[in-house]
Amino acid sequence: MISSPCDVLNARLGELFSCSSMDGHTRIRTPFLYPDGDVIDLFVREGNGVATVSDLGETLRWLKMQSLSPRRSQRQQKLVEDACLNHGIELYRGMLMARVRAGDDLASVVMRVSQGALRVADIWFTMRTRSFESVTEEVELCLVEKQISFERGPFVGRSGRTWRPDFHTRLPDKSSLVYVLSTGSRGAARGVAEHVLAGWYDLTSLHVGPEALQFVSLFDDTMDVWSAEDFNLLSDLSTITRWSQPEQFLQALAT
Repeated sequence: MISSPCDVLNARLGELFSCSSMDGHTRIRTPFLYPDGDVIDLFVREGNGVATVSDLGETLRWLKMQSLSPRRSQRQQKLVEDACLNHGIELYRGMLMARVRAGDDLASVVMRVSQGALRVADIWFTMRTRSFESVTEEVELCLVEKQISFERGPFVGRSGRTWRPDFHTRLPDKSSLVYVLSTGSRGAARGVAEHVLAGWYDLTSLHVGPEALQFVSLFDDTMDVWSAEDFNLLSDLSTITRWSQPEQFLQALAT
């Protein structure tokens, strides 16, 4: 179909795109960058009269490395699908792909896939500025992934006030209440910590007895808003964990 993809791209797109052969593919080094400065590479492979332009899954692999969650949230998945739809590309087995059929312009297809990869990578910005609810959603996905049973429900404290910890988990040896502490504002961080402290203090009756509930304070420390005093404030009444270390959090639930 295409005797030399590099010749076509050089003629249509100029020197900003460079080509080389790699493991049966033609690698196209584009002038586009992921948000951290890595170069977006695409790959062309021909077979059965049809060429396919693909990122070989690099864009979604890059995006996954920016998140602590083992899965994308429903909102993030919808953004990925919308980006593919808008740029006329296919998402298949984690790869962004588009066919170049007879008569198609290879350069146009390369530009479509490049633009789609850019838009998918830009989802990183929504991850950095995510809301409290989406952090809780990430934690929920983690618990589901690890098959940790949980529910959400109100608890009445000694004062008569109703509190709503984010998760009530149950493992064979231990049950826990979990508050997720998340904010994008350093100025609001102390208020969030003090609210959780008040909740743990009011619920201390659940913290004793043969079926005592463990209290776990999970700090979303992926943004630098917390001070040492915020962690210390909750350390006497709860186990302190950090979302940047999910295995530490999961271990705390089990021990």
